[in-house]
Amino acid sequence: MSQDDIAKATHILKQTVPLMMQHKVAATPPNYALWYTYVEQSNPDLNSSLDSIVKEKKPCTPSTNETLYKQYIAGTQETSFDELKRNLELMVAELSSTMNTTLLDSSDFSQKIDTSFAQLERVENEGLSMDQVMDTVRLLVKESKSIRHSTSFFTSQLNNATSEIAKLKQQLQEVQKDALFDALSGLYNRRAFDKDIQMLCASGDAFSLVLLDLDHFKKLNDDYSHLLGDAVIRAVANRLKAVSREGISAYRYGGEEFALIVPDKDLRIARHYAETARRSIEKIAVKDKQSGRSVSSITASFGVAEIDEKESALSLIGRADKLLYEAKQLGRNRVMPL
Repeated sequence: MSQDDIAKATHILKQTVPLMMQHKVAATPPNYALWYTYVEQSNPDLNSSLDSIVKEKKPCTPSTNETLYKQYIAGTQETSFDELKRNLELMVAELSSTMNTTLLDSSDFSQKIDTSFAQLERVENEGLSMDQVMDTVRLLVKESKSIRHSTSFFTSQLNNATSEIAKLKQQLQEVQKDALFDALSGLYNRRAFDKDIQMLCASGDAFSLVLLDLDHFKKLNDDYSHLLGDAVIRAVANRLKAVSREGISAYRYGGEEFALIVPDKDLRIARHYAETARRSIEKIAVKDKQSGRSVSSITASFGVAEIDEKESALSLIGRADKLLYEAKQLGRNRVMPL
């Protein structure tokens, strides 16, 4: 690297670090790479995505940083990791099915050998001499012992392999928990929510939290099917994505619960976004492919809270959740506070 290159890199770095501090971005290698590239202006698409945050001097949440890093900075090997996990899960499922089938075939084969022995015992009644019968029996006994030993060992190995596959599937599920996005809804997941709200509470910046819970969702699953329930989750997620503008982030908080983090907005404006989301969800209609029936009575209850000075994430979530509960008590399908 030439002296000019070093001087240029140093100049960019001197701009990058204060910018990261200004936007309360954690000093991690991926974040350095992301913001260094932004200051360097070598990726127009990245700069376009970050410009709105920089110009309005908003905090850039960990989930936003991670998403932009994966989209614009990470190499092919890194960005294909999620796809690799999905392919591996499919492979494990197929291999597990094959193993189970082979175990059944192996058991059937042993039973057929036992049946063959019973049939051979009747050979002497069909005209063969005793010596011929005994020679045949000795040969088959010798071969069958080898076959039975082989199939027994093979069955044992298959059982061990099946056990290992079960462990691997469990490990993949644990890895999936660390992913940034919820697989079903496509929204940020609970892990991303926890990281983002902790960061925003620590920053001291103003923001509001919206928690929402689908009304009578368990009854919907029971009356129709879990597949329909999944379709409803996806439909609600799409409506929340549509509301998520001006820096708002949408999360699947858990099950039929969702959250919106509304940065730099007071309670009144956040409540307006919640009311818009409520009306949008109210218009959802989903068809049950099994029964042919359509479900259109989908509603949600909302609780909205604005962060107080030096308030913890746990306290803020608790206040929003209490307001959500009040919305349920007052008849559901409403936003609290009034």
